[in-house]
Parts: sequence; structure tokens; C-alpha cells
Amino acid sequence: MTEQEYLIAWAVYATCALLLLVVAFKATGWLWRWLREPIRLIVAVLLVTPALVDAEHGLYAPAIAVTVLDLVFKVGNTAWSAVANLAAAGTIGVVLYLLFVLVRWLYWRAHPRPAPVATTDPADAPLPNAAAPHANPAPVERREPRGRSERIEPRL
Repeated sequence: MTEQEYLIAWAVYATCALLLLVVAFKATGWLWRWLREPIRLIVAVLLVTPALVDAEHGLYAPAIAVTVLDLVFKVGNTAWSAVANLAAAGTIGVVLYLLFVLVRWLYWRAHPRPAPVATTDPADAPLPNAAAPHANPAPVERREPRGRSERIEPRL
């Protein structure tokens, strides 16, 4: 394999890996954050971690592909090296993710969301106030949505 073919193969793999990451992001978009973010991290680590295949020429290959091909076809002895690379990349990813979660949690504690404003609009009332003076409707939480990305997550 020439160096140009090697670079073309990596470019094709990088494009496919990026597309698979987009698919993984779309497929996990409906999940809760505490489940969605670790799944995305695992997919990203599996797709982008390289493993050294040929030390003499400095050739790399995707670690997950090296591991699978070595285990299935029992060729070569780089499976454990690729697994070690995956474990190291996974550990680094988890540490960075936990650091991100800690910073996000500290930010949320320092900047709490304002309490929802409870307003009653006379146009929303089914009966006029004169007809039902004793009825005290429960306050209704109303606020404008911030955008398309805002979603309501169920409370557990």
C-alpha cells in the first residue's frame, strides 16, 4: 500500500466515522442526558481511536477494526495493543467527561434558573369571575420556549 492509498483510506474512514457519529447523535437524541452523553462518548471512542499496526513503517488503523479482525481471523498479535489503546482513550474520555459534568454542575449551582411565573389570564378562564368567585385555579406555569433544542425530560 502506497502512502497515497493509505491517506485515502484514512480519509474515507474519517468521513464514515463522522457520519456514524452524526447517526449516533441523532439516534440518542431522545434519551435522558445521563444516558445519552455516555453512549455518545463510547461511540466516539470506538470510532476515533487508532492503533499502531506496523511500527516499522508507522502505519495506524482503527483500533476497533484491528481488534475485531485479529480476534475473528486470528491473524497477527496486535489485538491486545489495540484493546489497550481503546482502554486508554476510554479512560481519558471518561475523565474529561466527568470534569465537564463537574463544571456544568457547579455552573448550575451558581446560576439557578428563575422560579416559574404563575399567571392567570382571564381569557383562559372557562367562566367569568363573577360566575365562579369561589374557584381558585391552580397557578399555571407559562414561559416561552427557548428554541428547538429545549426539551422536557421526565422526572424520575
